[in-house]
Amino acid sequence: MEETNCHDLLESLSEYMDGSVSEKLCQEIESHMLGCEKCRIVIDTLRKTLYLVKETEEPADLPDDVRQRLFHSLDLDEFIK
Repeated sequence: MEETNCHDLLESLSEYMDGSVSEKLCQEIESHMLGCEKCRIVIDTLRKTLYLVKETEEPADLPDDVRQRLFHSLDLDEFIK
């Protein structure tokens, strides 16, 4: 990967957040974020979301209709029980 673009970053986002990307790719992603406000916002939002999920002691129960709408909007219908 010569230069990281937004699409490349999104493809590697999960691994980047887990710290499992190569050092080179990590540097490319971080360099890209310096010049791309949209990607910084995405990563900052994801970091905050992960923090909040980890800090929440008890998982919130979503009403079934809300859960179904959420999963449908995220194109995760196969996971709806």
